[in-house]
Amino acid sequence: MNKSELIDQIATSAEISKAAAARALDATVDAVKAALKAGDSVSLIGFGTFYVGERAARTGRNPRTGKTLEIKAAKSPKFRPGKGLKDAIQ
Repeated sequence: MNKSELIDQIATSAEISKAAAARALDATVDAVKAALKAGDSVSLIGFGTFYVGERAARTGRNPRTGKTLEIKAAKSPKFRPGKGLKDAIQ
């Protein structure tokens, strides 16, 4: 399912226009991005939790040359599914 299909599904389920569904989806995504950027997590009970994961700096190896290199520490968005979501797909 892509974004436009998701918007169609939201519009149908909530009985609202596609434009309103698109605005609602965009606002939700923007709110999640802002919360993660601020270092917060977003928990949707029954669905899951979006959070920021951190990877420590480490030493890697260039597969082409075999030379070692330093890989910087990084933050990345992560998602942990909730029980309701896990149960829905089994």
